[in-house]
Amino acid sequence: MNALSDKTVGRLSLYRRLLNGLVADGVTHVYSHQLAVLAGGTAAQVRRDMMAVGYTGSPKRGYDIRELAQSIGAFMDAPEGQGVALIGVGNLGRAILAYFAGRRPHLAIQAAFDADPYKANRVIHGCHCYPMTEMDTIAAKANIRTAIIAVPATEAQAVAAKLVRAGVRGILNFAPIRLHLPAEVYVEDIDMTMSLEKVAYFSRKGRAEKEVNS
Repeated sequence: MNALSDKTVGRLSLYRRLLNGLVADGVTHVYSHQLAVLAGGTAAQVRRDMMAVGYTGSPKRGYDIRELAQSIGAFMDAPEGQGVALIGVGNLGRAILAYFAGRRPHLAIQAAFDADPYKANRVIHGCHCYPMTEMDTIAAKANIRTAIIAVPATEAQAVAAKLVRAGVRGILNFAPIRLHLPAEVYVEDIDMTMSLEKVAYFSRKGRAEKEVNS
């Protein structure tokens, strides 16, 4: 099977979140057009995405929500689980640890790293925090291939390069800087300032202008 685009993977993740919400509300089945409305897409797109995970619904009842969520999980998650490293345990890093604690059993922050000696060798929100000097050793030992960068912009490039040397091939980057890394390393940039500026702009101009110019 060919690798999916990042947009498709993003939609699958969104579908799973929406499906879990429906389960919590006691809903058992959903049609493609209903899921499309929740996801802000089209029914045709939903059906194409479900084909990617090999799941088909019933024309009469639609998708079985629990089964579909499980199918997406089986497609997206590593069966043996996947460990993540967090670099930077400041205010943002602590918030990330608190948010992800126990949320995804197959995708968990397994180790955190910080240059502050006061934070090293402590357990923060259930995650052991190590000194930066141990990052290579711990990442290799735990076979960590995914990392979150939550350090200042001035430190991000050096941290990213060190992660790549340790075998990391996917980085979620919260630092407000463009990372220069090998092409085989997947980087997702989260720029909260840029996102807030966009929201502030369209809150003044209105959604209609956004849709007209998109």
